[in-house]
Amino acid sequence: MLSPFARVLKRGIASGATPPDPPYGRHLIALPPTRRTDSLRGIALMAGGMFLFSGVDTMAKVLTETIHPVQIAWFRQVGLLLGVMVLIALRGRSVLRSAHPGLQIGRGALAACSATLFIVGVGYVPLADAVALTFVAPFMVTVMGALVLREPVGARRWVAVTVGFVGALIVIRPGMGALHPAAGLLLLAAAAFAMRQVLSRVLSGEDRTSTTVAYTAIVSWVLLSIPLPFFWTTPASGGEIALLLAVAIVAAAAETLIIMALDAAQAVVVAPVQYTLLLWGTLYGFFVFDQLPDGWTWLGALVIVASGLYTLNRERTAMKGRG
Repeated sequence: MLSPFARVLKRGIASGATPPDPPYGRHLIALPPTRRTDSLRGIALMAGGMFLFSGVDTMAKVLTETIHPVQIAWFRQVGLLLGVMVLIALRGRSVLRSAHPGLQIGRGALAACSATLFIVGVGYVPLADAVALTFVAPFMVTVMGALVLREPVGARRWVAVTVGFVGALIVIRPGMGALHPAAGLLLLAAAAFAMRQVLSRVLSGEDRTSTTVAYTAIVSWVLLSIPLPFFWTTPASGGEIALLLAVAIVAAAAETLIIMALDAAQAVVVAPVQYTLLLWGTLYGFFVFDQLPDGWTWLGALVIVASGLYTLNRERTAMKGRG
């Protein structure tokens, strides 16, 4: 019997859908339409995935006090890798057959970079602030899509992108010492993720969902394994071992929930749910680290979210026009 993870990926093969990119992405792209009656289920699954991913971010931040970010990122990829190994065992190596293996490898490398950069950054930046900054990634995708893929972008979407970047500047407040310089690493993580999304759009027309997920898991895990011996720290307590294992297990569960959400409903329906990460990040930050965002961070986050929701709405409108 197939595992839930493998069953969802198997259904994705038939639909031709492109997989989600939780972060380190958790920002979504458009998928083929599905039944409207499944929208509520998709929203619920997406909300559960966002809650779990916020928990992964929290555990990663705790672990950065004693464990190197490369090691944490490696454990995070282990969960997805195990799911992919089960899929390959069930379906064979045809899962790895790609029309663009070079692009798939590049996408996996970007996944390793974005995950590691995010974990380094979140070790120095409050959790809610870090999450808010990663939401500039969709705006970067819009810019890269216009410049690289020559996708049409109207004036109103350009305004939304500009306003979104202004929101990021409000959160960072460069030159005012409001955030640790590591906030720049979070922006780099968002940029790496945005490049992954651009590659996803290129690959989605020719490679299956399972192929992209498999390459991302295997390549990112292999690349993180290369420097791992130089950064490995043997966990000093049972608590650290438990947290590292939990990062792998919970990340895999969150990935599965998001794939199930996208299998149940359209991405444009469930995508706004990703902004609940700000809520969970704030609550985890308060209860675990005794940190709360200041007024400027809330203002910047509100600007980013409002701009992001407007951009999603414009993309939904554009999709209807093309349909």
